[in-house]
Amino acid sequence: QVQLVESGGGLVQPGGSLRLSCATSVSIFRLNRMAWYRQAPGKQRELVATITRAGSTDYTDSVKGRFTISKDNTKNMVYLQMNNLKTEDTAIYYCNVLEDVGGGPRNYWGQGTQVTVSS
Repeated sequence: QVQLVESGGGLVQPGGSLRLSCATSVSIFRLNRMAWYRQAPGKQRELVATITRAGSTDYTDSVKGRFTISKDNTKNMVYLQMNNLKTEDTAIYYCNVLEDVGGGPRNYWGQGTQVTVSS
């Protein structure tokens, strides 16, 4: 069982920056993939960024060059650095992980943290 707690959301002006943090209750070495999703009111949840246990990353086109996903194996943390924020980035951001277990992976979600970009 994996527990995830997000933090770092808030209100920021367009062009500003925020860093989101996801604290995991287990070692990063037990996780096959870590990801950040986001969801705006009335919209589908969208995959924003992923990072594998080995450190390979991928991003949705709308955030490439602006967002960076990273992890700290020692602290069991996953981060999302968001720069040059736009109003379209406004959403609840969720941490998601796949646990490496026998018989197939298990999927876990955090409670989310609100990011509001407004002038």
